[in-house]
Amino acid sequence: MYNIEKEMLVKAFDELTTKELYTILRLRSEVFVVEQSCIYLDLDNKDQQSHHVLLYKNSHLVAYSRVLPAGLSYKEVSFGRVLVQADYRGEGWGKIIIEASIQAVYRIYGHVPIKIGAQCHLRNLYETFGFVAHGERYDEDGITHIDMYKAD
Repeated sequence: MYNIEKEMLVKAFDELTTKELYTILRLRSEVFVVEQSCIYLDLDNKDQQSHHVLLYKNSHLVAYSRVLPAGLSYKEVSFGRVLVQADYRGEGWGKIIIEASIQAVYRIYGHVPIKIGAQCHLRNLYETFGFVAHGERYDEDGITHIDMYKAD
């Protein structure tokens, strides 16, 4: 799945270096706050209890997500803050980070159900990974979302 130019790391919060943490927070801010024009508090005190999935190409962070334990955002294990750096979109990194997030959940928590809050325009993408929409659409920071569920 990954070629020699791609590197994946999964780290608990306390394992992140200060440089890694800064790079993650800067990229999340670039994508979610600046690019998507969402004024919200990204630092939600969930990072410290999460695992962080980092995908690199040639030592450059190009995709990211965080895996949250059950009970932190939802009753089920979850992942979120899924992003691909703008310069690398259209190259398949979105699919790679979603697959990497699912595999990180399974490696950390076993084959458990996963619940996510997906941006509605990405619903079809998540469905290709076995997620099923559940419930009504809702607004989160000006972007329409829907909860999705993947059985173990």
